[in-house]
Amino acid sequence: MPRKTVTNWGNYPAIEANVTESSEIADIRSLVKTGDCLIARGNGRCYGDSSLGRNIFSTLKLNRFLSFQFETGSLECEAGVILADILDVIVPKGFFLPVTPGTKFITVGGAIAADVHGKNHHSEGSFSEYLLSFQLLTADGGIVSCSKDENADLFWQTCGGMGLTGIILSAHFKLKPIETSYIRQITHKAANLDKVMELFQQSAASIYSVAWIDSLASGTNLGRSMLMLGEHCEYDELPVKLQEDALTTKAGNSLNVPFNFPAFSLNSASIKAFNFAYYHRQFEQRSEEFVHYESFFYPLDGIHNWNRIYGRKGFVQYQFVLPTNNSCDGLTKILKRIEKSGQGSFLAVLKLFGKSNPNAVMSFPMEGYTLALDFKVNSKVFRLLDNLDEIVAEYGGRVYLAKDARMSAAFFHKTYSNIVSSDTFISSQSERLA
Repeated sequence: MPRKTVTNWGNYPAIEANVTESSEIADIRSLVKTGDCLIARGNGRCYGDSSLGRNIFSTLKLNRFLSFQFETGSLECEAGVILADILDVIVPKGFFLPVTPGTKFITVGGAIAADVHGKNHHSEGSFSEYLLSFQLLTADGGIVSCSKDENADLFWQTCGGMGLTGIILSAHFKLKPIETSYIRQITHKAANLDKVMELFQQSAASIYSVAWIDSLASGTNLGRSMLMLGEHCEYDELPVKLQEDALTTKAGNSLNVPFNFPAFSLNSASIKAFNFAYYHRQFEQRSEEFVHYESFFYPLDGIHNWNRIYGRKGFVQYQFVLPTNNSCDGLTKILKRIEKSGQGSFLAVLKLFGKSNPNAVMSFPMEGYTLALDFKVNSKVFRLLDNLDEIVAEYGGRVYLAKDARMSAAFFHKTYSNIVSSDTFISSQSERLA
């Protein structure tokens, strides 16, 4: 079998791997029973190396819808089905995903393996809360039905287990009823970190909340932000012109980044200029508008190949969470460290998490604040992230495995108390963190 170069969305790291794909259970079972160091990979939209390895099984041919139960509001499909395709089916029928990350181009299997969260974790939890059951092909080649009642231990090890328990074949999960495709969005300008955290707490009743944060602001402006709150619009709320196609999946034209940007184009000066313009694009302290779900949940999906902005060497995303009582001090210390380094993040997103699920063995969320940052790959960034790891550990936090490409095994074992491992299902990440 010829080896090929494979990367995930961050384009870092790049590895040489054997890649196999099939929709036939017999082929998959044979691969598992005879394979070595195998890991399942969906659409490659995680950022680091959690779905990379010496031998990769691509789930993209497991792409069939199995049932759509309109009366109960649930969907069953194979693990390689992409969320974008699900939305095209369910939105016109008046349903939405119960939890969605910031891209619709991940697979259902990936959503389970990472136990993805969205802008509603503080109010509605993570994806595993709505997962009814799934079929898992395990190391011995058997297929196990897993739910919260049947093989529950394996169910919870798999949710957030980063593919180390087996290959997810199919899943059955709940949907959310909606009346329209639109979100009623309220945007607040926040002068600094203290103010945006105050607004988060005051807006805890909002179903969705997320803040863009200026990672290079300093002094009294440290952590200045734009907080976006959202609720699904009811039909009667919409302007008449939007009521004509209230459950549309179309949100306008998309853009494309046709080539990798030159290395010099993304630097502290260009990031500062962008951040200044973005923060001041809204003059009012508060604005309200109706927006399509695409622009609220998936703003970057409208820019095809946006990862090329970071250049040929790629980028790493660093997402961490800090517990509530330590969040303000920890975030302040981290933002000051980033500002001092000059290694600003082009994209920085702050969210509020609700309580973690104690059953989910390796699920990332904990009650507190999570900040996600993107950094262009260079040697200075890796030194910076090692320093940030120390702060995250000091304040009792942890880093999201679905975004990680470089944390040390010592840091991982210090910050995750329950760890899933396997002798058969092994990724580049699990080898690095062993």
